[in-house]
Amino acid sequence: MVTGADGKATDFAVGVDAVIDLILSLREGCKVMFIGNGGSAAISSHMAVDFWKNGRIRAVAFNDSSLLTCVGNDCGYDNIFEKPIEMFADGGDILFAISSSGRSENILRGVRAARTKDCKVVTLSGFDNHNPLTSMGDYNFYVPSHAYGPVEVIHHSICHCILDAVIRGRGGRGAAACNG
Repeated sequence: MVTGADGKATDFAVGVDAVIDLILSLREGCKVMFIGNGGSAAISSHMAVDFWKNGRIRAVAFNDSSLLTCVGNDCGYDNIFEKPIEMFADGGDILFAISSSGRSENILRGVRAARTKDCKVVTLSGFDNHNPLTSMGDYNFYVPSHAYGPVEVIHHSICHCILDAVIRGRGGRGAAACNG
């Protein structure tokens, strides 16, 4: 299921197309940011690399171990994404917030921080369709499962689907750009 900022459900393909358009319209110098815990952190890292290498889009995942342990120790684990987003996000950036439960306080705070910086937000969640994350994005992708495996695999697939379409929309000039 996909909902917009207004909470109204839309067709999956329409939601994916809207996010593709959002990414293709990024202003010069803007970036895509990814946040997630556990398996969602792995998806975040993977997609950040694929977005910049294959999609030629500035992208970053805020899950470096030193960053997480520093901010967690100094500011509390609930703030591990909020603080770097406050520091590094710019208006016009896009945040992908990935959480299987949609209830992780650090993810929710990261989204709120992105909003204060005038960023667009794409959420991916699962488990309970009334989790807080499902109403916080400009586009909210919800996977109707209570099992981590299917939720994480589908989140990863959605991200790849979006990136692959972005690459096609740019004439397929992804990783080939690294080779000249």
